[in-house]
Amino acid sequence: MKITIIGAGYVGLVTGTGLAGLGHDVVCVDTDPRRVAAIENGRAPFFEPGLDELLSKARASGRLQASTDLASSLEGADVSIIAVGTPSNAHGIDLTYIRGAAREVGAALKRIGRFHVVTVKSTVVPMTTDTVVRQELEAASGLVAGRDFGLAMNPEFLREGCAVEDFTNPDRIVLGALDARSHEILSQM
Repeated sequence: MKITIIGAGYVGLVTGTGLAGLGHDVVCVDTDPRRVAAIENGRAPFFEPGLDELLSKARASGRLQASTDLASSLEGADVSIIAVGTPSNAHGIDLTYIRGAAREVGAALKRIGRFHVVTVKSTVVPMTTDTVVRQELEAASGLVAGRDFGLAMNPEFLREGCAVEDFTNPDRIVLGALDARSHEILSQM
């Protein structure tokens, strides 16, 4: 399966590297060219026990790439995973990066031309995927979630310092999907 991870920070890079280790072809997309360069050179841009080794193996296998170009990274992808930051603010969490990522993915959905599952992994409050993310995707694409593309949620349960272990030996995996097809694709992933 080809997977695009949007956001190569803590959650995105650990998830992308782990999925590549499971045999998927993964592109981690980030707006920070220094972060992308570090990943392309087989180095994690932050410290997490075991991540550099997993990253080196994924890069050597050719299953993990990094890019700053989201649109081209989505070409041929079966699933995109939004794993961008959701910093806290005075009103709760700031969804600016979530909205931006959803708009960019939505614009690309028009060109993908086949069923694609958009998955939110960022930390958000319940219903954010079905409201904010869905609205941005549908507005940018002109397509309908659940019919023309899939929409799902796969929350992260990664603890700093144990994230690689948490990914490779999870105590739980939660999948939520708007439609049965999206759920089946995420189950396979």
